Amino acid sequence: MAVRARRSTSVVIGGAIVAVLVVAAVFASFIVPYDPYAMNPAVRLEPPSAANILGTDNYGRDLLTRLVYGARVSLVVGLASIVLAAVIGVGIGLISGYVGGWSDLLIMRGVEIVQAFPPLLLALALVSIMEVGVASVILAVGLVQWTVFARVVRGSTLALKEEEFVLAARASGLSGPRIVLRHILPNALAPLVVLATLGIGTAITTEAALSFLGLGVPPPTPNWGATLAFGLSYIRDSPHLATFPGLAIMITVLGFNLLGDGLRDLGDPRLRGR
Repeated sequence: MAVRARRSTSVVIGGAIVAVLVVAAVFASFIVPYDPYAMNPAVRLEPPSAANILGTDNYGRDLLTRLVYGARVSLVVGLASIVLAAVIGVGIGLISGYVGGWSDLLIMRGVEIVQAFPPLLLALALVSIMEVGVASVILAVGLVQWTVFARVVRGSTLALKEEEFVLAARASGLSGPRIVLRHILPNALAPLVVLATLGIGTAITTEAALSFLGLGVPPPTPNWGATLAFGLSYIRDSPHLATFPGLAIMITVLGFNLLGDGLRDLGDPRLRGR
């Protein structure tokens, strides 16, 4: 598996982008020399220079510093929301697939109702009724994305519960919860890794969109979406203020998508030879 991963262009490039993002977020205070909250009106909206590699924002803050610290927010929201979505979706998918019958029918109709709403519109509705903050964004994004995990786990459970090892476990007298946790769940985890990797990119995009609209992470916390929103007001005179946050979001989402696609291809025997 490790050898195939090193030969996969998607895994190598995507993994490299994600690794750089993680290192930048964890060691931000050692990488950038400025305080992300320090304002200097004398140098506001300065273009890229030797002192400020990516220029400054409308408050005179170093843009590179704001973007590096903003990576922390994006990673925290992306990872935490996907963990929440996975916990909810896996639990519901296991129950729906293993119990079956009317329970499965009702749960799947509920999943379809949630999926009928545009994800961003549903996230906006959820955030608008909660207090503005990182926790609210994580909760909203997690409640939007759990349906994908539920569908995948349900399908895996429907197939696995008819396998001989599950039938043998049931015949030996094991209870339903023990069969699900010990025999079905471990065998249904493989596709969830790919789903989670792809979902992080979607979560980061959703968080940036919410912050862009003023309903995400509140200022002055460094945040890519809010920085991009401010940048649009100065797009003619200071295009760097909108360009670099947009590139940060695009490259980050591209990295997670490439990593997820590569992992999916590695797990599919039909694609391993390509």
